[in-house]
Amino acid sequence: MARGKKFKKAVEGIDTTVRHEVFEAMKLAVQSAYANFDESVDVAINLGVDPKYSDQMVRGAVTLPHGLGKEVRVAAFCKGEKQAEAKAAGADIVGDEDLIEKVKGGFLEFDKAVATPDMMAKVGQIGRILGPRGLMPNAKTGTVTFDIGDAVKEMKAGRVEFKVDKAGVLHAPLGKVSFGQEKLIDNLRALVDSVNRLKPSAAKGTYMKNMALATTMGPGIKVDPLSIRKLIEG
Repeated sequence: MARGKKFKKAVEGIDTTVRHEVFEAMKLAVQSAYANFDESVDVAINLGVDPKYSDQMVRGAVTLPHGLGKEVRVAAFCKGEKQAEAKAAGADIVGDEDLIEKVKGGFLEFDKAVATPDMMAKVGQIGRILGPRGLMPNAKTGTVTFDIGDAVKEMKAGRVEFKVDKAGVLHAPLGKVSFGQEKLIDNLRALVDSVNRLKPSAAKGTYMKNMALATTMGPGIKVDPLSIRKLIEG
């Protein structure tokens, strides 16, 4: 793949084949950002699981201590007094059957969705629309709950949902380059701790095998697995 001059300049002096201590890896990832916008910082973790088996699926959510640095538009599918609760918590779009009909008509101007359990039978009607976009509420990630206000607040505060893919790799955002190394490390520690606590009992051998950090436009910086364990242990 051909690389531009800015990319080549950004990676000067960085050996992308070397595994770095996690703090050094984050420093290099942030330093390699070169775009004229505030790039996001993402992490990819290769887990020692086989997702084709249901007892080895890793899926969850975590509220990052410093958020994601962007406004999150939240849609709440609920009815009755729960609508007022969702609005008070900061939900951008609130509705029941009327909102479902809007989505059926093509309305998707939101980034996250939450729902109360009594709405899920009807929300299921738009599962084919929400599912592929990662917007379908799910009890396993805490987005199907009667505590709709708390769920909305967590979403607005920077709650990140994650799920291992077919190749056993988990991808998640950590924030913006402008956060600085310390806040990004705090967010990474919260994510890694959450993923570690969700280790399936059926998973054998090394759980967190490899990790890489990268900004939106920058190169992938590999992390030494030993430093990942140290991060978990604090």
